[in-house]
Amino acid sequence: MRRFLFLAHRVPPAGAFTLNDLAGGAGRMDEVARAVSTAFTLSNDLRRDTEVTVLFVHDPPPLARRIDLVGERLRFLNPDERSTAALLKNALVRSAGFVRPFESSPGLTVAPVDPREALGQFLALPAAVWMTEDGGPIAEWIRSAPPNEIAAVISDPYDPTADEVAELSGSGVPRLSVGPRSLRTSQVVDAVHRELDLRAVPP
Repeated sequence: MRRFLFLAHRVPPAGAFTLNDLAGGAGRMDEVARAVSTAFTLSNDLRRDTEVTVLFVHDPPPLARRIDLVGERLRFLNPDERSTAALLKNALVRSAGFVRPFESSPGLTVAPVDPREALGQFLALPAAVWMTEDGGPIAEWIRSAPPNEIAAVISDPYDPTADEVAELSGSGVPRLSVGPRSLRTSQVVDAVHRELDLRAVPP
């Protein structure tokens, strides 16, 4: 299973933003939505072996939210960032007042969350890694990892907070990079998929 956790630092977790300003007032929801779409979409299909968690950590609990997307059941996800942002926004808006997880649409669950606890739980998964610019080559790690297995933490365009860095560093998970250049979140996701795809297809 390919799992990704995205840290979304400035997206209003109650969904109080307009789809006409995803890169500004929406706290870079454009890049979060693009990363979600990239994690799942193929040319004419979805990656059913992929799961994504987005932690919306702009505000502390109980306002913080998590959205979990499961490729095996996912519907209504399109390749463009606006419709993906609308899908995520709808889930956040509908979660107002809910104290338990609920399925906003097929394969998409939204719930209140303690971000640090959720991050710690994700880092305890098998094949957990932290994608960061100063990490080691992911290609080398993949050669010794279980086939098609990864649980990658990736930040949005903003750096992880001090608390997140402490949790990530203290977990002891490998720090990995997809290359020497600073890439967007969605580009990192694409590069991770490519490395896994190359290993999955025999020469």
